[in-house]
Amino acid sequence: MNPSTASAITRLLKRAYPDATCSLDFKSPIQLAVATILSAQSTDKRVNLTTSALFRRYKTVRAFANADRAKLEELIKSVGLYRNKAKSIIALAKALKRDHGGRVPTTLVELGRLPGVGRKTANVIQGVLTGKGEGIAVDTHVTRLSFRLGFTKSKDPKKIEQDLEKRIDPDDWVAISHLLIRHGRVVCQARNPMCESCFLAEICPKKGVK
Repeated sequence: MNPSTASAITRLLKRAYPDATCSLDFKSPIQLAVATILSAQSTDKRVNLTTSALFRRYKTVRAFANADRAKLEELIKSVGLYRNKAKSIIALAKALKRDHGGRVPTTLVELGRLPGVGRKTANVIQGVLTGKGEGIAVDTHVTRLSFRLGFTKSKDPKKIEQDLEKRIDPDDWVAISHLLIRHGRVVCQARNPMCESCFLAEICPKKGVK
């Protein structure tokens, strides 16, 4: 894909979804971090339903660090992988309290050292908190659309991120994830992509679409 095509796709996505942002509900950096951890292999809608009650009970880093694991597991049970996620959330909060003065860091290096925070989670947290990104968050929607649109030939998140970084203006690294996610939910769905009515149809190679 040449740079002009990548720029055209980004421009059209921005025009279609000017309000595309992180769809997770949160009121503080720690709530964002927790919600992002919970979103692994779950939907943002399900996470938001779960965190509605969770964040009424746990509002601070200290509260999560001191949480009873069994009680936390019960509150997040509906998101799946709840035992591992509860363990990660408590460990994360303890690490923030111990090493960062109770604050969520905003560099990828520091975020990546925290329990339960992988590359995608770190990219999401940094992008949402700072508006700038050292990388690009790659979830299932970004993976699917990056391949279909021709940004990448890979299905590996790490390689997809690298390919996107080569083609997308750095100023749009945060936005492109939100834009692709929104388009993936509204139009370019996994099972039934609406290619006939898609505004990207003329420049999309539709890779992998039957």
